[in-house]
Amino acid sequence: MKFVLASASPRRRELLASIGLEFDVIPSAVPEVRAAGESPEEYVARLSREKAAAIAARHAESWVIAADTTVLLGEELLEKPLDAADATRMLATIAGKTHIVYTGVTLQNAAGGYHDTRVAESEVRMLPLSEREIEWYVATGEPLDKAGAYAVQGIGSMFIDSVHGSYTNVVGLPLALLYQMLKRAGIDPLAAAGEGFKLGSRRS
Repeated sequence: MKFVLASASPRRRELLASIGLEFDVIPSAVPEVRAAGESPEEYVARLSREKAAAIAARHAESWVIAADTTVLLGEELLEKPLDAADATRMLATIAGKTHIVYTGVTLQNAAGGYHDTRVAESEVRMLPLSEREIEWYVATGEPLDKAGAYAVQGIGSMFIDSVHGSYTNVVGLPLALLYQMLKRAGIDPLAAAGEGFKLGSRRS
């Protein structure tokens, strides 16, 4: 069975590899622009659909997995920062507060006419951060290409007070949701992952 991950994100690649699926990485070039009046859930769902469709059009026989993640604090979406100053602003905004992480996931097989889109939601609370802590973290470079300007699986983990909901959703690909989507599509994830593991050990 052929899988394609329609994302250039190394975090999503690592997560998908961690469950043993064999897949190719073919990033899509869909512009990430929120439409007027679009809710965060609608936004990430639409982008994941568009990303999947762009790749499925050229790889009809493959099972395409696409995802998009955004961060919501109050009424403001916090996507990837434009630069270090924007990352500093975002971190100052979310420090000491609870925000919501949404990820839209689409599973599509064009040849079989199959398409499924779901959205995962997690609540994340960050510790209060001083100006010095924010400046130090931004200087590491880690926040610059992350939605919300932090990486829950990286250096930023030491600033995360709590996560309610899927942890892998916050990283960028909710694996429990994907597992259920694969089963709903008639795919046995355990059998599909079998070739990616050796007995008693994980694939390196």
